[in-house]
Amino acid sequence: MKTLALILGVLFISVNTTLQAQDGVTVNVTIENVLNDNGSVLASLHSDETFLKGAGVIDLTEQAKKGVVTFTFENVEPGTYAVMVLHDENDNQRMDFETNGMPKESYGMTGNSMVMGPPTFADAKFEVSDKDMDFTIRF
Repeated sequence: MKTLALILGVLFISVNTTLQAQDGVTVNVTIENVLNDNGSVLASLHSDETFLKGAGVIDLTEQAKKGVVTFTFENVEPGTYAVMVLHDENDNQRMDFETNGMPKESYGMTGNSMVMGPPTFADAKFEVSDKDMDFTIRF
């Protein structure tokens, strides 16, 4: 009887883990043109509710590496999102600005919109459905 309970327990955990692994999709983001190895590159997956308001739905950090840095957001639920990235060269976990208000550090977002003024969710958004997605963002 104990053996049967153990087998059923392992089977339940296995099925549950498999179902959880299939929740959502994978969003791969490649950051091009990282200018140096200083600090970290921060990437955040945002919904309309979190965009430019702090932490994202998923936040990732990688050591900066001159050239290309890649991020993988896993188990992303269907919905509308945007990805914002920042090369945090001094590792202070925030964007630094010049006295005139311009950013000191490189940043980018999905849509690669380079408009004057702050980015908008409308320019950066994309729809997640049931297929994995790949994006390239250039600083």
